[in-house]
Amino acid sequence: MEVVHPRCAGMDVSKKDAKVCVRVAGAGRRKTVETVTTRGSVTGQIPALREHLVAEHVTCVVMEATGDYWKPFYYLLEDLPGVEVMLVNARHVKTVPGRKSDVADATRLAQLGAHGPVRASFVPPRADPATAGPDPNADRDHRGASS
Repeated sequence: MEVVHPRCAGMDVSKKDAKVCVRVAGAGRRKTVETVTTRGSVTGQIPALREHLVAEHVTCVVMEATGDYWKPFYYLLEDLPGVEVMLVNARHVKTVPGRKSDVADATRLAQLGAHGPVRASFVPPRADPATAGPDPNADRDHRGASS
């Protein structure tokens, strides 16, 4: 299979952390290297992950997550210059039989991203409070409030 992204990252995001696999394709006699790290999911720790991905010259980030845990990662990484950030449906990438783990999932996502056979899920744009319009509950009569 042809390598589309020689430097790709796969991320399996959970409530407490994200397993991140950075895959650097080998050239010539050099072997492909996959390095897996665990990163905290606290919003303040995500900029360190961002800097790590920049330092590794990653051009593609493929992530999967349960629930809404992907949001801080996605929205803090989406504007990285020259980096395609994709949220993928776990059902589309979990078709490989075998033992499942967050590390294995991150590694598999990096491999799939490197070769390009993944399809990104729709991600709605971040809500902008300035353009969201009036609050529909602003004029609501609040029962029990003293006048």
